[in-house]
Amino acid sequence: MIRRRVAHSVPPRSRSAVVTGGARGIGAAIARELAGRGYRVLVTDVDEAAAKATAAELGGESAAYDVTDPAAAHAIAARARELAPLGAWVSNAGVGTGGPLTELTDAEARALVEINLLGPVWGSRAAIAAFREQGGGGDLAITASLSGLGPVPGLSLYAATKAAVLSLASALSAEVRADGIRVHAVNPDGVATALLETMEPRARALVRSGVLLTPERVATELVGLLGTGRVYKTVPGWRGAMMRLSALAPGPLLRAAPILQAIGARKSR
Repeated sequence: MIRRRVAHSVPPRSRSAVVTGGARGIGAAIARELAGRGYRVLVTDVDEAAAKATAAELGGESAAYDVTDPAAAHAIAARARELAPLGAWVSNAGVGTGGPLTELTDAEARALVEINLLGPVWGSRAAIAAFREQGGGGDLAITASLSGLGPVPGLSLYAATKAAVLSLASALSAEVRADGIRVHAVNPDGVATALLETMEPRARALVRSGVLLTPERVATELVGLLGTGRVYKTVPGWRGAMMRLSALAPGPLLRAAPILQAIGARKSR
């Protein structure tokens, strides 16, 4: 007998979900996917007006939220619980500043770490506290990246933050399993968003050399992890296998980087 996995959903409006960086791109797609699966979605973003517009589109709520503020994370969790018991927290907010490490400004380097890494840290702590207070568990999810699986010249610090959140998700899943809390991360290849277009040209070309996904595909894959015991998933899977191999033997990939950048530059035309 073939068993088909039922798409994750909750009874309509019985659980709330927080999406950080939810105003546009991958975050907005995740918010729409969660709303379609029964969640009361709280769309959060530093761009309050854009978050409000996205929330209105899907019948959710919105709030301004800076993920670098630990106290604000707890306030957002409390706001979500006013809508319904918290069921899911998705740490999606991120910045994609690229370029060699020595070419980043101090502000750019600090933002990469504080938003891409500490953002999920503060969000996870607030969500876990809420889940434990409610009882019954819940789901934590992080938008990571294929770049977290191996060396990515030109995106060194960005990739390091994504590798860090993958490590965080893996260890955290064991730390909170007894509470019924499930932790997940999705590692997409390049995604066709405005964030990609803001990247430094060499970094953008390297990203474009791979498979360019839609935000909707990433959202479906991430939300599909909720309710399961799977910690992370790479999209597409074969690209993850390639990156894992490159991490074991980085020399060939590093030598091929200029070729990959040229391929990505051609795809951009």
